[in-house]
Amino acid sequence: MPSTQKNKFLFELVRVGLNDRAYYIQTYDTPLSLRWLEALKDNLIQKRVLEKNFCFLGFADSKRDLNFLCRELNKSIEQINSFDFEPTYERIDPFVADDFQYSSSLPIGKAVNGDEKSTPGKRLKHEACNLLHRYFEELQGTAWQVSNFYKQADAETKYAIRQLNNICHEIESWVNADRKKAFEPEWMRPSQITTFLNAPRHDLHAEDFELFKQNRYDREMGGVYLHWSQVGKTLYEVFRDEHAPKMTDALCSEINHQKYYSGEFDIEWGQTITEQTHDFKKQEMDEYRAWLKDNSYDWEDPKLSLGYIKIGQVDLQRTFGSSATFKEIYDTMSKNLNITNIKSMSSRTIECAYPYTLDSNDWKQIQMEGLKNGYESRSLRKMG
Repeated sequence: MPSTQKNKFLFELVRVGLNDRAYYIQTYDTPLSLRWLEALKDNLIQKRVLEKNFCFLGFADSKRDLNFLCRELNKSIEQINSFDFEPTYERIDPFVADDFQYSSSLPIGKAVNGDEKSTPGKRLKHEACNLLHRYFEELQGTAWQVSNFYKQADAETKYAIRQLNNICHEIESWVNADRKKAFEPEWMRPSQITTFLNAPRHDLHAEDFELFKQNRYDREMGGVYLHWSQVGKTLYEVFRDEHAPKMTDALCSEINHQKYYSGEFDIEWGQTITEQTHDFKKQEMDEYRAWLKDNSYDWEDPKLSLGYIKIGQVDLQRTFGSSATFKEIYDTMSKNLNITNIKSMSSRTIECAYPYTLDSNDWKQIQMEGLKNGYESRSLRKMG
């Protein structure tokens, strides 16, 4: 569903305020987008806590760099290790930056003949990320079967468990951006993950799954996408991160297909990449489709949720001007990595302010207060 003039947008806009500017989301006029918008407004009305520490990813110039993120990760690990679980959970060792990124002294650049080992410099080390994912999934469980470890945990430990996943994804995005900045900065993939603590999840309707097939894995600058609001890896993540492995029982157990939506959303701030306009994307998708077939997955099966559902588009011209380049948008956003308020603009305006910042002394306490009820309190009720 590309963002062209042919698309029909809702009259209602969503305004997202940043430090010194705002951007506007135009929502597609589809049944799912309408339900998503109602779920977003519910998050605003209920004043659910916005997760500011897991919001802007892949901005290489952010002060939340790899060393900073490792320090934050180790604080969470220390908290988890200190909690008296029954039965006892294994002790988690602390991490250092070298666990996640190859040295900058090694060759940096594009893979030679498809061989990433030829240019390992600054690349992500997937082993440490996979280990973190395992810890997180064992300690938290899934949306439909919460782990006993998570149920036992107090608010501070629940928060720490959640950070294993959040910081892992933030590290992955930062390392990839840091590497791209070194030799092709125009292809950095900055993004925004807008999530709320204890946001209710709702079942996707049967007809919603066809929307995965409309957009597939295209990503457009300013595109607004349905957020992945569950635990586990998608088939695409396994293919991409594990370098098209042969499926095993262990890998299959990690995979989940998207089946929920929430009033949360992701935004692509990188340049537009589509299968139709970029040969390297077409090649990747051809290899992905072949890998799916080899592992007995049907590319045309909508229940596999193969793609991203696009629910709207940021009005880039209104926010950044008609001739703004990727670099200009990136530089502007890099100075505005803080959401101050979100407003639904229609005949009835609904707004929620988020005055705290990551420089505030109490931002972690605000989040822990929001987690007191834990995941077991999350509703799976259906909306109309």
